[in-house]
Amino acid sequence: MQAVYHPAGSRGFANHGWLKSAHTFSFADYYNPERMSFGVLRVINDDFIEGGQGFGAHPHRDMEIVSIPLAGDLMHKDSMGNGSIIKNGDVQVMSAGTGVVHSEMNANPDSAVKLLQIWLLPRKNSVKPRYQQITVADKAKPNEFQQILSPNEDDEGVWIHQNAWFSLAKFSDGTQRRYDVKRKGNGVYIFIIKGKAKVGGMPLSERDGLGLWDIDGFDVKAVGDAEILLMDVPMDIKANINQLN
Repeated sequence: MQAVYHPAGSRGFANHGWLKSAHTFSFADYYNPERMSFGVLRVINDDFIEGGQGFGAHPHRDMEIVSIPLAGDLMHKDSMGNGSIIKNGDVQVMSAGTGVVHSEMNANPDSAVKLLQIWLLPRKNSVKPRYQQITVADKAKPNEFQQILSPNEDDEGVWIHQNAWFSLAKFSDGTQRRYDVKRKGNGVYIFIIKGKAKVGGMPLSERDGLGLWDIDGFDVKAVGDAEILLMDVPMDIKANINQLN
């Protein structure tokens, strides 16, 4: 087993007034050569957007972009003609592919939006851009891993162009479950959204991150009530980009 630990306080922080963001990996003005990615997982941004503010129209390409709102209402518009509101309990994915322009704005003038925005390198570049949004909260099972993302169009959750699986765990105090890695060559990045947990026996607190690889599985135990995001992703970047589907 190999591991990398990222305490919440070790992340890069940006304060733009209307936006406060914590960067697990190098992003924008935050650069750390030892924090470039975890396999194909390139960005985990923990964003706080003031009321009525947001990201104006801007372009992306060849990236799988996942948004997980934690509080508030986020308004999305893009060049594919999509327009929607996403909120806590929803998951949104956008495959930028050959190129897309989108905006993300706080839909409320007087309350903040909190969200995780996560980027993954795709396994194949120059795909047709696509958008998907679903509500996962109504299918959640307490004290079980809930799959919210996979590579498979017909599977549970949203799907992306990468051999990755995301799961949410909302565990009550003392709940312990084993997580089995989905695919040989994948590692798992564990991010504590709320509360505390022990992962493979290692204690983690709110907003801490832990990456594990060269491992078949591990135990996750809640210390108090906890909400945990597990991101199961390929570790070999070169082997997982530009592969045929």
